[in-house]
Amino acid sequence: MAGLMVSLAGVELKNPVIPASGTFGYGREYGELYDLNILGSFSFKGTTGEARLGNPQPRIAETEGGMLNAVGLQNPGVDAVIERELPNMARLFQGPLIANVGGFSLEEYAENCRKLDACPQVGILEVNISCPNVHAGGKNFGCDPTAAAEVTRAVKAVTSKPVFMKLTPNVTDIVEIAKACADAGADGICLINTLLGMRIDLKTKRPLLANRTGGLSGPAVFPVALRMVWDVYEAVRLPIIGCGGISSAEDVCEMMMAGASAVEIGAANLRDPYACKTIVENLPAVCRRLGVENICDLTGVAHR
Repeated sequence: MAGLMVSLAGVELKNPVIPASGTFGYGREYGELYDLNILGSFSFKGTTGEARLGNPQPRIAETEGGMLNAVGLQNPGVDAVIERELPNMARLFQGPLIANVGGFSLEEYAENCRKLDACPQVGILEVNISCPNVHAGGKNFGCDPTAAAEVTRAVKAVTSKPVFMKLTPNVTDIVEIAKACADAGADGICLINTLLGMRIDLKTKRPLLANRTGGLSGPAVFPVALRMVWDVYEAVRLPIIGCGGISSAEDVCEMMMAGASAVEIGAANLRDPYACKTIVENLPAVCRRLGVENICDLTGVAHR
């Protein structure tokens, strides 16, 4: 059987399959369906300093080849996550967890990461820089290389665990942002977050989402994510978590060939709650077909 173990900045995972933040909650509902320990890890719900109710309804809309969401980082706040959710996640999953961290200022990012860094269940901090900078007119941190680097430095100054910067694809040059994060000390890159999109209801003649726009995810974005992982792999020497439209074991291998060391699976979980379990179970057979003894050998192979 092919070896499925991978390493992310020194954190060992039994396989490269990671449910993405925002699609897996805190694992509770999925843990009722299957043993989560089959997974490499999972990235739990994006966490901010204070509790957030999120955006008004409706905030989910289906579209061909994917879905739009404008949930708005609904979460109970970092202190409640640490007090109530992390102990339960530790019972459901015994491996290293990935903490997805949001923030609306440098100080909030740093404080949230400092608190989560102290939690033994957390193996990796995944810093979502798609949030608007409230001190800079609302422009997203991830849209500006200087701001992205500032968040990276602020977080690295108060943490000891690997920091992966999760990048937005809604930029002119994602390589420039990735380089800025790498130069500022990031331990890895996660890409991509959702693509900005919208739909209009023909009957009401109004946007389907109350927020008007939302993030597009699902199979439609896979070629875009693959291209961005390829470009960033060529530009920086950091491990990459590839994310965007992955829905099969074959997609996992293709994303790794482009340069990913591991992958995150998002919308597929909402269509089929057993998606990640099925992908993990199918990976050995796909590796055998590809003639691969260790799946980690696939990372970046298409560049050689």
